[in-house]
Amino acid sequence: MNTKKFVLVIFVILTVLTTTVMAIAAPANEDKFLIGMSQANKGEPWRQAMNDQIAAAAAAYPELEVVFADAAQNNAKQVADVENFLQQGIDLLIISPNEAAPLTDVVAKAYDKGIPVIVLDRKVNGEKYTMWIGADNVLIGQKAGEYVAKWCKDKAITPCNVLEIRGLEGATPAKERGDGFREGIASNTDVAIIASQNADWLREKAIPVSQSMFAANPEFNVVYAHNDPMAEAAIISAENAKIDLSDKVVIGIDGLPTLDGGIKSVMDGRINVTYVYPTGGAEAIDWAVKILEKSVEPERTVVLETIEITKDNAEEMYKKFGGS
Repeated sequence: MNTKKFVLVIFVILTVLTTTVMAIAAPANEDKFLIGMSQANKGEPWRQAMNDQIAAAAAAYPELEVVFADAAQNNAKQVADVENFLQQGIDLLIISPNEAAPLTDVVAKAYDKGIPVIVLDRKVNGEKYTMWIGADNVLIGQKAGEYVAKWCKDKAITPCNVLEIRGLEGATPAKERGDGFREGIASNTDVAIIASQNADWLREKAIPVSQSMFAANPEFNVVYAHNDPMAEAAIISAENAKIDLSDKVVIGIDGLPTLDGGIKSVMDGRINVTYVYPTGGAEAIDWAVKILEKSVEPERTVVLETIEITKDNAEEMYKKFGGS
C-alpha cells in the first residue's frame, strides 16, 4: 500500500471512530418539542398567573418551546389561534377554552391529527381530548353555598338574600359554580338568590353590573361572585354607593397569593372568604413532558384540590403559596 492510500485509510478510520464516540457521548434525547398554549383571555389575573406558571415550569426543560396565544374572550379568535398552532406543527396543545361548544370542533381536529390535547380549567364537549386538568367547580360552589347557609343561620337572618355575579355564560365553570352554590344553600330554606347577572369574569364589567344590582336590590345580605376580581368590583361599587358591607358577606373564588389577589383581600378584610382555584399550569407541563418524552398514557382527568380561605388561615396560606 502506498503512502497516500495508507493516510486515506487512517483518515477514514479516525473519522468513523470520532463519529461513533460523539454519538455515544451525545444526549440520549435531542428532540425538541413545540407546545401551543391557547389562553381564553389575559384580562383575568388568574389567567395571566396560569400562563406565568406554564412558562416557569417549561423553563426547566430546554427541549420545550411554548408559544402563547390570547383569544381575548373571542371564540372565533381562539379557533383561529388553534388552527395557526396546527399549521406551525405543534407537538402538543394546551388549551383553556373561552366557551365549551365553539371550541369543541377545533380541539377535536387537533386530537384527530394525533396531537395530544391537554384541556385546562374550562372544558369542551365530547371526548376528543387527551386529558383535562382542573379543580372541581361544583364542589367549590357547594362549599361557598354551605358557608352562606351556615352564616345566615348563625346570624338568624330571615330571609337571607344573595346577589350572584356570574362568570361568562357558556363557560363551564360559570354553570358549575352556580349549580354547586345552589346545592350548598339548599340546607337553609331562608337563603334566596334574589338576583343573578353575568359579568364575564372581568372586574371592569362587574363594576356597572354590581352597581345596577345594588340599586335594584338594596335589601341584600350576601354577594357571591364567581371570581375574586368580580368580588372586588362589587366592593368598589358598594363603597361608591356608600353601602356598608360590615354586616354582609362577600365571597370570591381564585385565591391568588398576589398583592392584588384574593388571599390578600381576605387578609385586608375586604373579601370575607375565597376559595383557592389552582391554575393547573405547572401540572400541564409535567404531563406534557410525560406524554412527549416518556410516552406515558395520561390520566383522563386530574382534579386539583381547593382550600377555603378565611381570616383565620389567610396569612398562613398566603405564605404557603408564595405570597410576599
